[in-house]
Amino acid sequence: MLDISSKQLFVFDLDGTLAKSKTPMDAEMDALLSQLLERRRVAVIGGGWLPQFEKQLLEPLTCSNDVLKNLFLFPTSGSCFLRYGDGGWEEVYRHEIHADDRRRIFDVFERAFQEVGYEHPSETYGELIQDRGTQVTFSALGQQAPVEKKMAWRGSAADRRREIVAAMAPHLSDFEIKIPGTTSIDVTMKGIDKGYGIEQMRDRLGVAVHEMIFTGDALYEGGNDEPVKRTGIDTVAINNPEETKKHLRAWLSTCG
Repeated sequence: MLDISSKQLFVFDLDGTLAKSKTPMDAEMDALLSQLLERRRVAVIGGGWLPQFEKQLLEPLTCSNDVLKNLFLFPTSGSCFLRYGDGGWEEVYRHEIHADDRRRIFDVFERAFQEVGYEHPSETYGELIQDRGTQVTFSALGQQAPVEKKMAWRGSAADRRREIVAAMAPHLSDFEIKIPGTTSIDVTMKGIDKGYGIEQMRDRLGVAVHEMIFTGDALYEGGNDEPVKRTGIDTVAINNPEETKKHLRAWLSTCG
């Protein structure tokens, strides 16, 4: 049984955990998260880049600016870190992938598609491979795909992400390749993953790992949340934001 009252930092994945895929978190999640921010520090670490964090998390968040000092953002799987200061959101660090390497990653994706005989769906929504600077992300249905389409695709016969990753791995041994929740594959610099993000939280926020708890929907083998486990952090696996809300309600009842 976890002693929630002893936790000083609550860490959440974003997409599929605090909000449905690529959509803003709803009013109920906003209310619960705002209450938690008034009592504890909160970090959000996700595969999306900062514009996605703004859309899904910051824009719908209604807590006061004073409380934002308790919120810490780790976009693109922990490859950058932002915290709220007197002048607004301030970047603490950013691990940019060199432009030549980003082009190489694009090429490796294309070669992997050919190697495994992967064919893109006939209908896609926006970019399939996106350059996020600190991360390159493949989205099988496109960056703007409707949530219901993504959920139907995930785990279907068309979902061949594990094969694609296996084909890419020999050519990108100097990078991390992870599978997030629904339709994506993320590539970051070697050593940069959500486990690295937890270590940065420990070192930069001065919170021991045993005083943290992580909640995410991709803690399974190969998922982009799985690397947090190597830090020894307590984890809570969920399947959707509604399950996250249940945990938040319970935790708020014990967090004075």
